[in-house]
Parts: sequence; C-alpha cells; structure tokens
Amino acid sequence: MSFEFRWNIYADQPHNVALRKERLRHHLKYAGSYFGLLASNIHRAVPVLSLYRQYRKKMFREQVRIDGPFALSISPAKERSEEVLECLKETGIRKSLVRIPSWEVDKLDVFEKFFSLLSENGIELTIALLQNRDDVLNPARWQHFLEDVFSRFGRNVSFFEIGHAWNRTKWGVWDYREYLKLARPAVSLAEKYGVKLVGPAVIDFEFHLYPAVLNAVPFEKVSSLLYVDRVGAPENKQFGWDASRKLALLKAVIDGSSRLERDLWITEVNWPLKGTGKYSPASGKPNVSEEEQANYLVRYYILCLASGFVERIYWWQLVAPGYGLIDNRKKEWRKRPGFYALKFMVTLIEESTFTGKVAHPQAMIFSFRRNTEDFSVCWTGSGECDYSFSRRIIRVLNRDGEEIPFHDTHIKIDQSPKYVFLA
Repeated sequence: MSFEFRWNIYADQPHNVALRKERLRHHLKYAGSYFGLLASNIHRAVPVLSLYRQYRKKMFREQVRIDGPFALSISPAKERSEEVLECLKETGIRKSLVRIPSWEVDKLDVFEKFFSLLSENGIELTIALLQNRDDVLNPARWQHFLEDVFSRFGRNVSFFEIGHAWNRTKWGVWDYREYLKLARPAVSLAEKYGVKLVGPAVIDFEFHLYPAVLNAVPFEKVSSLLYVDRVGAPENKQFGWDASRKLALLKAVIDGSSRLERDLWITEVNWPLKGTGKYSPASGKPNVSEEEQANYLVRYYILCLASGFVERIYWWQLVAPGYGLIDNRKKEWRKRPGFYALKFMVTLIEESTFTGKVAHPQAMIFSFRRNTEDFSVCWTGSGECDYSFSRRIIRVLNRDGEEIPFHDTHIKIDQSPKYVFLA
C-alpha cells in the first residue's frame, strides 16, 4: 500500500492520507491477525471478566493514597523553552513527557538542550518514541533510532515509551504483529543501556490489543492513551462504559493477561477546543469550550485517581493552540482555564488520601483527607442539584481555588467541580 506520511504541524499528529476504501482493503488483508487476537481474548475472557467484577466492587470503596500521579507532556519551543519550564513549574508538577519522532533524529541536539534544562530543575522525564511506516518497513532504521536515543539520553531519563497510537493506521502500523517488530528490539537494547520501557501506548477503548502484546514484551509500566473525548464528559458512556468502568476493565485485562504485576499509566489525554480551527486534532463533536475542558480535566483526574487503578496521568499537553493548557498563537501566551484548574487541583489532591464516594443519584461526591483536613470534590454530570452534608461546611472553593459563598451544611452542585471543606 502506498502510505505517504505527512505530519500536521498544527495539530501535532499525522494526516490520515490513505482513503477509507484503501484502509478497509488492507484491514481485510490483515484479517488473520484479527482472528488470532479474537481467539486469544476469548481464551482469557472468563478470568478477565471475573477480575473486572472484583475491581468494580471495590472501586471507590477502598482508600487510595494519592502520591505523585500528576504529570504533563511538554515540547521544546523555539527560543522559549525556559518559558515552557517556568509554566510547568508553576503548575506544581514535576513529571514530564516529551515526544521524539523517529523522523527527527537529526534534531537530537535540540532535545538534549531541553532535557538538560529539565534535569537542572529537578523535572523527571519520560520520552515517548514515535514511529511511522518507514520504521515498520525498514527495521534497521528503527533500531538505529532506538540505539541513538537510549545511548544518548538513557542516563538521565526515567522511562521510554515505545511507539505511539499504533492502532491508528495513520501512525504507520497495520496490526499488532507489526508493533511487536518495533517493541521487541527495544527490550534487548533497553537491557544493553539499562533503561526502562513503557508501553504499548494503545489509544482509546481497544483493550483487546493488550494481552498479545503484554505477553510478548515485558514493559516496566503499562501505558494507555485513554481518550474519552468522543463521548464528551468523562461520566458519559460508550457502549455502556464510562471512564471509570473502562479503567476497571483495562486494569483487569492487564492483570489477567500475564503473570507480571504492572502499574498502569495514562500517557495521553485531552479534550480538543472549539474555535481553534486547523489547530484542533479532531473535528466536530469532540471539541469543547475552554470551560468544559477545565471541568472535564478535573473530573477525569478525580475519577481515575480515586479508582486506585492508575499510578500516573499525563495531560497532553501544556502548550498547544488546539488543545493545550496554554494558547501560544500570540506573542503573549495565554493560560487557559484548564491551566488554573490543574494547578489548584494539584495543590489539594497531591499527597492526599481518597476516603470514599457518597452515593447520590445525580451528583459525584468524592471525599479526601489531606493532613488534618477533610474535604470533598463534587460536581454533576449535567444540570445542578442541592446537597446537604452531614457535617458543617467550613469553606467552599471553586474549581480554580476561589472562595465562594455557602450555607452551614448546604451547597448547590453543578458541572464545575467544587472543593468543600468540612468541620
């Protein structure tokens, strides 16, 4: 198949240049691998679903210590990388992820300068290694790329994520066996250079791809690009599954796929923004307002972290016109509502303990304790409702940390998360 690779510099992703009819024809060509995956998943279905039921029963019912889950993806910026660093530091987050595309191997000097800046400021770094079709067709090219990156950055980088969103054909991989041809060489090279691997970086709700890959590649951490933007709010359902149910299922698939116990990282998530035109990575329904993005960001993090199934979540990304927390289209960068929402959430939720969820027909009410303070994070999926706490309210802060008025035990809950501190 002729699959010209063209990079969309505005949305930070490849153009989908293959016609739908041509993609369908080649999916049919790879039908054998799909049937192999089906057989593999049917074999594991009973133990995985049994684990899923166990995880669903305990989800939101057990205490969860929130220790270092907040992370941000960033990119070097021409003559403004120090500004990127300062904005990252302002959020209070000290874990970062930077993409290195295989086709930018000639720019490793630029990345090295940026990485040195991060290291000097105590920022932990994970590198995501991006592939295209040429890497699949020319394995030596990909292996040379891996060796270049591992040998150059291995001493100062915590983890390397192998491959990216390979279950989307625009990223150049046509089935899981082709992905394994990219991932397996990384294992021996990782041993050679003493680096740790993350993967398989599957995007969206396609969990059937994990068992075959996880049994073939001993990743240190299991990663997922768990987007839910296609259904809007994180509480909305896709085929009956909302974000928290997807997490429970994914964790069950991971734990039921192999004998290795591995932590789960979400290495990419965001909601694209309305009105950003060519800078948006999606069209139509997934695009939301800046206020909605900020609300969904907080709600997604709380749902995921309170589940106890996710060790770390990277928001993609800090600076980007079409989806980032900062709009850099003008000389004066503008911090969006999501920036302030994330910054304030980090100050409260980091090093706290999730203690339970209140059962309510409309509102989501999650309880936390930090040091000696008890507080709840609450919102509705739609509309608003009144709620009376059983304890006296001391203060109420909005999503961005501003004080708002309240009654003695009573507040109005809406779609924007609130932090309610209790006596």
